[in-house]
Amino acid sequence: MSRRRSPWLTLSTILVYGFLYLPIVVLVVFAFNSSRQNVVFEGIVNRDACGPFYWFCRVFQNQDALDASVNTLKIALTSTVLSTLIGTMAALALQRHTFKLKLFAEASLYIPIVIPEIVMGIGILVLFNTVFRFVNTTFDLAPAQRLGLGLGTVIISHVAFSVPFVTLTVRTRLHSFDRAVEEAAADLGANAWTTFRRITLPLIMPGVLAGAMLAFTLSLDDFIITFFTNGPGSTTLPIYVYGLLRRTVTPEVNALSTMWILVVLAALVVSNRVQRRVA
Repeated sequence: MSRRRSPWLTLSTILVYGFLYLPIVVLVVFAFNSSRQNVVFEGIVNRDACGPFYWFCRVFQNQDALDASVNTLKIALTSTVLSTLIGTMAALALQRHTFKLKLFAEASLYIPIVIPEIVMGIGILVLFNTVFRFVNTTFDLAPAQRLGLGLGTVIISHVAFSVPFVTLTVRTRLHSFDRAVEEAAADLGANAWTTFRRITLPLIMPGVLAGAMLAFTLSLDDFIITFFTNGPGSTTLPIYVYGLLRRTVTPEVNALSTMWILVVLAALVVSNRVQRRVA
């Protein structure tokens, strides 16, 4: 049997990877563009003391971009922790227990995944406005105390659409879980909490980390739902970049996006190393 690789397979592989990653390469290259219009690459920029990293220095001097980056990280980290906790508990409950509404609970997990994001964003916005109007009116809150859109509403909305992804990911890991090891721990005198902490959690940790990483990346690049639920002082990086694109497209946007790509790659490297250690 010939082991010669088909040239068509090689060509299709190159085309697929080129289609996926060439836009990212172009984005990074244009972060060093000397042109302010960012339409044609005119050469490597070399201005001030920053040299070819001129646009990166401009990003660090842009307080609005830094504030948006901090907000994005706050929202992503908080929503990831909350959605991972809730999703892991939901996965354990659905996998190991039987109750009347189990079928409905399983089916409802797919609703936030399959419905259009704009529909979910509008629904969450209407829910927040209705609840806030009721609370503000019922308790006659002062203007400074009135509930409104902000970081909290964005975090809640991100948790809402991240929990199903975490639950399904962790539940996939639980399908291959051998409960005999838990029974052995119980036979050796371990209580339920000790068994979960020393046996169950380490064994399902790769699935938990995978779900957490998925929730983190989804929160980082979400635009539509964040657009409907953000308020004063809660502008995230995707919302900020969208505002820049509506005015003038400069290489500063590419520099900002390049830095964000590096952040995501660093998070992926850390996640992979942790998964290897716990696997």
